[in-house]
Amino acid sequence: MAESKQRLEIVTPQKKVFNEDVNFVVIPGELGELGILPNHAPLMTSLKIGEVRIQMDGNTTRMAISGGFAEIVKNKVTILADTAERPEDIDFERAERAKERAEKRLADKSADIDFIRAEMALKRAINRLRMKQ
Repeated sequence: MAESKQRLEIVTPQKKVFNEDVNFVVIPGELGELGILPNHAPLMTSLKIGEVRIQMDGNTTRMAISGGFAEIVKNKVTILADTAERPEDIDFERAERAKERAEKRLADKSADIDFIRAEMALKRAINRLRMKQ
């Protein structure tokens, strides 16, 4: 019996990042990780900054995303992400510098700092750095 698969499509405003049949995908939902197997019930959810793990034919691929939405319907998982990066496409030195800048901004207590923006920048940088492991 052939192994069941589902189509996974990951799209950002710039391009389609991923479009293949997969066995299993884990996405970072707002309320926790969601594991999606083929024939999953229809679902729409918002996504937080985190890691997408993709299993295809015994191999696992990881991708860093920075929020967005996911729709699961008729054996197709569509992720509309703000950004999506494979570990090999991430500049880890740049991510480390971004983390340091965001930490400095958050440590600065002056009123002209946009704390939400600095916090989001810090989360994105940490997420990218996790892809190094």
